[in-house]
Amino acid sequence: MEHPLKGVGVALITPFDQNHEIDYDGFRRLIDFTSDGGVDYLVVQGTTGETSTTTAQEKADLLKFAKEHNKKNLPIVYGLGGNNTKVVLETIKNTDLSGVTAILSVCPYYNKPSQAGLIAHFTAIADASPVPVLLYNVPGRTVTHIQIPTVLELAKHPNIIGIKDASSIENAIELSKRCPKDFLLLSGDDNLVTTSVSMGFSGVISVIANAFPKEFGEMTWAALNGDFKKAAAIQQRFVDFDTLLYVESNPVGIKKCCEIKGICSSEVRLPLVKASSELGVKLTKAMIAEGFWQ
Repeated sequence: MEHPLKGVGVALITPFDQNHEIDYDGFRRLIDFTSDGGVDYLVVQGTTGETSTTTAQEKADLLKFAKEHNKKNLPIVYGLGGNNTKVVLETIKNTDLSGVTAILSVCPYYNKPSQAGLIAHFTAIADASPVPVLLYNVPGRTVTHIQIPTVLELAKHPNIIGIKDASSIENAIELSKRCPKDFLLLSGDDNLVTTSVSMGFSGVISVIANAFPKEFGEMTWAALNGDFKKAAAIQQRFVDFDTLLYVESNPVGIKKCCEIKGICSSEVRLPLVKASSELGVKLTKAMIAEGFWQ
């Protein structure tokens, strides 16, 4: 049986209206669009969901809404992490995680814990969580890097089932070489999916899949099924386009793509600002040039 978190998980954006309140109609359209497009599971309140600027109540409401409007009954991963272990544990205790397949817990940021501190932090979370835990290694945002020996130690915990790695291809190689075979390896870099899968990764938690679920799913599953020629051809269409998405920070670029496609507004919350007109033009041209939009 395939693992429920194999393939493409979409790191759902959080649509906002002109007053920067959550646009639940837009969120429903996004869930329907990505589900109909063939994503394998939904990720609610990951980094791309602007979790840094959503309140505790909004996070809970977004999870509840996603569960209620998950018409294809896809697995749901919920972002639940932070740099205050006590608060994370309290949040786990007070969150309704029924219907959630796993939580995605980011490496603590800003306070720069040691590797021993990371082991203690994630062990406490795994002990407290009623659902399995995915580690999230993204040193470009958190500064602290979950080093390979730390991952291997945490992989021994029965409730820590895998890692989303958004660090480097070198780290992906070491993870695939040294982690237990049943430890789920997920790419956190849309541009490295085909390469990562070729080394044993089971898929990706994707930003691009918000606007292009069909194309990205076709690419990922081609790689997972061993057709790397087809996967590479699609991957190459995304390479330059993917770079554009981050010129003005994430999720500014992908939200603009979703606006162009009529899914939701491109509004973001401060300190982010929505895409410039120049970026909008570049994204539109790139979408047309690569056959992603007409």
